[in-house]
Amino acid sequence: MGLLLGIDIGTSSAKGVLVRDDGTLVAQAVRAHATSSPRPGWVEHDAEEVWWADFTALAGELTAELAAGRAAAGERIAAVGVSGIGPCLLPVDGAGTPLRPAILYGVDTRAGAEIAAQTARYGTEAVIERCGSPLTSQAVGPKLEWLRTHEPEVYARTRRWYMASSLLAHRLTGAYVLDHHSASQCTPLYDLRERRWITERCEEVAPGLEWPELVWPADVVGEVTPAAAAATGLPAGTPVVAGTVDAWAESTAVGATGAGDLMLMYGTTMFLVNVVEQPVASPRLWGTAGTFPGTYCLAAGMATSGAVTGWLRDLTGSDYATLVAEAAGVPPGAEGLLMLPYFAGERTPLFDPDARGLIHGLTLRHTRGHLYRAALEATAYGVRHNLAAMTEAGGAPARLVAVGGGARELWTQIVSDVTGQEQRIPRHLVGAAYGDAFLAAVGAGTAAPPDIAAWNPVESTVAPDPAAAPVYEQLYAHYLDLYPATKDAAHALAARQHADARDARDARDARDARDARDA
Repeated sequence: MGLLLGIDIGTSSAKGVLVRDDGTLVAQAVRAHATSSPRPGWVEHDAEEVWWADFTALAGELTAELAAGRAAAGERIAAVGVSGIGPCLLPVDGAGTPLRPAILYGVDTRAGAEIAAQTARYGTEAVIERCGSPLTSQAVGPKLEWLRTHEPEVYARTRRWYMASSLLAHRLTGAYVLDHHSASQCTPLYDLRERRWITERCEEVAPGLEWPELVWPADVVGEVTPAAAAATGLPAGTPVVAGTVDAWAESTAVGATGAGDLMLMYGTTMFLVNVVEQPVASPRLWGTAGTFPGTYCLAAGMATSGAVTGWLRDLTGSDYATLVAEAAGVPPGAEGLLMLPYFAGERTPLFDPDARGLIHGLTLRHTRGHLYRAALEATAYGVRHNLAAMTEAGGAPARLVAVGGGARELWTQIVSDVTGQEQRIPRHLVGAAYGDAFLAAVGAGTAAPPDIAAWNPVESTVAPDPAAAPVYEQLYAHYLDLYPATKDAAHALAARQHADARDARDARDARDARDARDA
């Protein structure tokens, strides 16, 4: 029996698993890391210190499990799967050396001017129709143009560019590839219907670069080289599949792979992947290629979810168990407390990086339990807002599967109560790394795509409570009204925040320069 290694590079941690080819989880490991935000709106990873260092550390830890006898006699790693945050942009030189930290996905909002310029150049509706998505901070095209415009000395040395999964595949095998799903988030450079790079736009936006070969996530793209074997502890010659963006690996992990399936990923942010039969274009969502050939997706993402509950935990000096218990004692609707969860702007369906959080209806009798429940309910209203946008676009989900560290008890119950939708909870909530292992098994020929049900069956269902529906119907209507009613004020406050941050940065730079002169 062969073992499959799956490793995922997330925003704040990396996770790895060893899985038997029947889906049995043998071992898992986690490694925390940090993001960098050197300027307001910038969010970055050092690819060497985060992506590659985490991969080699986790691979070494998990292969050590074999030497320690955790696996059965004769079990060996049969294939490797990888995934990571995306879409990202890591420029490298001709030797494959990173030239700057990787610019991360939609949480990095530096390329606003380039988004506007490309939208004007190619046309809003034309971009959506051909690429499936509007140009937003999630798209790679504007990030490439930002690099060429603002860091020309870096761009002049750039020969290739990578995302997290494609860099790992390259380091392991030497291949320069990108999976179709990841490419479909490179708006406006990938044609979703023809499944190819739009060559003329690639040359216009990022002239002179070499573009990766397009493959599917479960395609074997090479074998572990001797150099990679020495760095990771993996056997040389082990097949490696291309991998993909983490949310799609996670969607695969829980079996959200058929038309009408939707993965609801509870985490620092909330992410939704809805599988559809044909390409669906929407100005409020992301239309993408799916994980397997012939599949398409409508995707949505909230800028925060668990990030707000973490903020409340830190602000109150409490712990999650206490806050959940207190929130469970508060009735639905948090006794008239309503929150907008836009504490880091909002992605879908607003695409407004300058939206801001709001806590409305506060009185002196409200407690931290009320605040915590209001935060969970705010996430649920955001999920319902995105589900409505998917339905309006023609991609109504029929089957919801919950996954992620937050997919437990009170939070999932509130989301089901607010949306009126059942959620299925699978046996394994390990996440994207488990999906990576399945994709590796598909590539190695030991699992059949796309059904992972034999590996990870549904074990429980969260059903909506009809008694909560009247309260949530009323409050959801107020939720929808709050954003347009406060948008102008939120934008004015955001502008002030940006200005204050610039002033603080300029003062710090001036102080550093003065200290350097004095030294």
